[in-house]
Amino acid sequence: MKEEKKHILIIDDDKGIRESVKEYLESENFFVTTAEDSQDAKNKIKMLEFDLLIVDIMMPGQSGLELTKEIRKNKDTPIIFLTAMGEAASRIHGLETGADDYIPKPFEPKELVLRIKNILKRVKSLKKGVHFIKFGEKKVDLKKMTITFKKNIEKINQSEKILLETMIMSLGKVFQREDISKIIKLNKERAVDVVITRLRQKIETDPKNPIYLQTVRGNGYVLWAD
Repeated sequence: MKEEKKHILIIDDDKGIRESVKEYLESENFFVTTAEDSQDAKNKIKMLEFDLLIVDIMMPGQSGLELTKEIRKNKDTPIIFLTAMGEAASRIHGLETGADDYIPKPFEPKELVLRIKNILKRVKSLKKGVHFIKFGEKKVDLKKMTITFKKNIEKINQSEKILLETMIMSLGKVFQREDISKIIKLNKERAVDVVITRLRQKIETDPKNPIYLQTVRGNGYVLWAD
């Protein structure tokens, strides 16, 4: 059975970016609508259903951050932010506001497509009620907050659950320490390393040589799964 095309809304005041991203996504079998600003986007969201939104943070009038905050009052549609390289504060604020991912400009269209597909895949799984993920022979049940390995069952805490849920939605994406500290509400970035170490001890067969929760030197952490 052929899967229905996913409908994506691109919101960016730069016509060149709107059109180039639209063209590339359509070549990847997505149905694409564009909006030139937040008001245009809100009008289209009222009339149409979208599977994912791509939102530029810096737009004249209502910003992408403000638009996302407004959207999140009524909808849980996945959102990917487009950000300038130096917008660290906006990126963190965006994740707090409810964005699912971000990609810095300039970006490779192929990377954007991979991130879109990863998010849509995870959303589909969560809608089906799938709360399991495997790391080798270890099976994580996010609903029960347990990790099963052979006959052993280990618990994960709330911070570990939230971090796994967030990173699972964006497998292969690098999360900086400052991003993770905001996600799990830690005041000190060094405390992030403690959480990562503890989580590795639970999901990795050899925590000192991690396969799934890896360090990206000078950048942060990335999660992979089977």
